[in-house]
Amino acid sequence: MSDKKTTSATQKPKEELVFSKKNYQLLIISIVIVVVGFILMMGADGDIYDTRRTLIAPVVVLFGFAFGVYAVLKK
Repeated sequence: MSDKKTTSATQKPKEELVFSKKNYQLLIISIVIVVVGFILMMGADGDIYDTRRTLIAPVVVLFGFAFGVYAVLKK
């Protein structure tokens, strides 16, 4: 007859996370990059059409989102 392995009620199957530790680290880095981009967009004072607010900060935010996508897709 067939041998069946029985598992006791106290044993729990090992739960694996969806992402590895490296993925979570990369996601945290991408969140920090996005936050820095938004802080650059806020600025303290100065012209609203400053290069930092209209060019550099949006590029930093987009880079942060792209890095986040990379962090999710990295295997």
